[in-house]
Amino acid sequence: MKPVQEHYPDELIDAAKNWLAMDGLWFQAVENAYGMTAALALDREVWEQFAVIEARRIKKGLDLPEKGGLDALEIAFNHRLASLLNTLEIQRPDKKTLIVTTKACRVQSARERKRMPPFPCKSVGLVEFPVFARTVDARIETTCLSCPPDTLPGTPYCSWKFTLDGEE
Repeated sequence: MKPVQEHYPDELIDAAKNWLAMDGLWFQAVENAYGMTAALALDREVWEQFAVIEARRIKKGLDLPEKGGLDALEIAFNHRLASLLNTLEIQRPDKKTLIVTTKACRVQSARERKRMPPFPCKSVGLVEFPVFARTVDARIETTCLSCPPDTLPGTPYCSWKFTLDGEE
């Protein structure tokens, strides 16, 4: 498993770090002012919009087809800003399934260093990942396999399954 970031210039990695820092600071400000429940609700709203923007820009920039299926989704995942900072494992157990597991997560690692509980990102992921996948190809279905606060033993951070029954 080769980290995606090895393929990109340091300037792009630094820009991704700045983007993630801003996202984290925004979240913490909302959490401190209004509490975790409100912060997660607003975060879901932001990610629902951002996932579409990011997927559309990746599709356009890489000239991915409208019905590119799981192959296009895999390419798109490897070009997400978060993928430049996290270590993903992408598996294809069969032609109709793609599993994306975050093996190292910058956000969760920072929280661990600060002795904070894991970021409960599942409710955000339940919006972000399906929206991103459907923007890449409207036929893709998304299932959460594991994500804080519901992380399965032996699974680092989160794992998501994407299926496409019409895949040939």
